[in-house]
Amino acid sequence: MACHGQQLHSQRLIRCDTMIDSSTQDSPMAKLGIASKDTRHQVRVAVTQAEPRWLDLQGSIDKTCALIVEAAKGGAELLAFPECWITGYPAWIWARPVDTDLASRYIKNSMRADGPEMARIQQCAADNDMTVVLGFSENFHNTLYISQAIIDSDGKLLALRRKIKATHMERTIFGDASGDALTSVVDTRVGRVGALSCWEHIQPLLKYYLYSHREQIHVAAWPPLHPYKDEKELWSMSREGARALSQTYAIESQAFVLHATSIISEQGISLMNTERGAVMSTPGGGSSAIFGPDGRILTEDIPQCEEGILYATLDLDEILRCKSFVDVCGHYSRPDMLWLGVDREVKKHVQ
Repeated sequence: MACHGQQLHSQRLIRCDTMIDSSTQDSPMAKLGIASKDTRHQVRVAVTQAEPRWLDLQGSIDKTCALIVEAAKGGAELLAFPECWITGYPAWIWARPVDTDLASRYIKNSMRADGPEMARIQQCAADNDMTVVLGFSENFHNTLYISQAIIDSDGKLLALRRKIKATHMERTIFGDASGDALTSVVDTRVGRVGALSCWEHIQPLLKYYLYSHREQIHVAAWPPLHPYKDEKELWSMSREGARALSQTYAIESQAFVLHATSIISEQGISLMNTERGAVMSTPGGGSSAIFGPDGRILTEDIPQCEEGILYATLDLDEILRCKSFVDVCGHYSRPDMLWLGVDREVKKHVQ
């Protein structure tokens, strides 16, 4: 879908509601003769598709809290945000390798994990009884990391993880994580929740490590994703390629996957001067979706230039039904032949 010249409808919060119900006659689970769902195991989740407040930390916090409030009104118990939602994905890195002015501004507007801005989001989560998985550019003593925070519905910060390896041009401004980044799956009020960013969903060993921690709900955080155009670009960087990675993650993990993307407008393109960039050079990029543990897409798309919130009510027993067929860290594995070694130690610069 082309959307050149269109304005993003920032006030229109679309509610796309889906109920995954294994008891319906047309359900793939029902066709297999599997019993109906247990309604005690339902969780209502939401995924944002919105434009960040580019290079504006305080504006980003305001918009984050507004979306938490809106999702709570929609009955959501968990809300997922995209990669670098705060303070927006630095799209200019794909247009030119060096821009010290924008990089300096980006550092100033990136969020500290222990700062007042994070505390405000935690309080908003608690006030709205919302579990939040937040993608943000983390400022740690003026070194930046692509980070994700998992905040429980009481406002407690349960996990702070960093992308283990910044992708390609991201390395011009972001650092790499250490062993503490492997704390990526935690118990929340709504179940076991985990998260990865963008092309971490291409990392087989990292994915398998998360699978071993038995996620029920996984947040796949992505930047704006545009439709594939031609052979001059990588299909794996497109909307279609990234969705395939999130969908594959759902199939392999037997977890629900919340595929969260942001969007970029003409204003964002102009601000970061990305008109001639390899990616994010045209308006759009919205591709948010929710996948079931067998890979089914559970939501209807929001147009890629429009802001909105996707909702789905999940039956966590669907995970058990899928795992009865395949469990790559259980009955469908061969640890006597193949296994994964992990080093969780945090490597310090000075010892």
